[in-house]
Amino acid sequence: QVQLVESGGGLVQVGGSLRLSCAASGSIFSINTMAWYRQAPGKQRELVAVITSSGDNTNYADSVKGRFTISGDNAKNTVYLQMNSLKPEDTAVYFCSAQHRSGITYWGKGTLVTVSS
Repeated sequence: QVQLVESGGGLVQVGGSLRLSCAASGSIFSINTMAWYRQAPGKQRELVAVITSSGDNTNYADSVKGRFTISGDNAKNTVYLQMNSLKPEDTAVYFCSAQHRSGITYWGKGTLVTVSS
């Protein structure tokens, strides 16, 4: 079992920045990758960024490349998503996920990011 708790969402103006955090607990040593997804109203959930447990490899959706950075702090069991140059289309609920070696994907409850123009 892995528990994930997101924080850091909120209201920000266009061009602003936010940093999301995802604190993991439980069987964290069996996690292969962690990722951030987002879901805007009326749209499907989409992958934003992913990072391996070692932190060696990251990948981003084209829509956020150059603006968002995913990183991890193994000492704090936390993954971050630094979001810069935010746009109205970044407005969504952001979810943290953990891919366990068993094949199970665990999810947090999400944190809302609203970018106002």
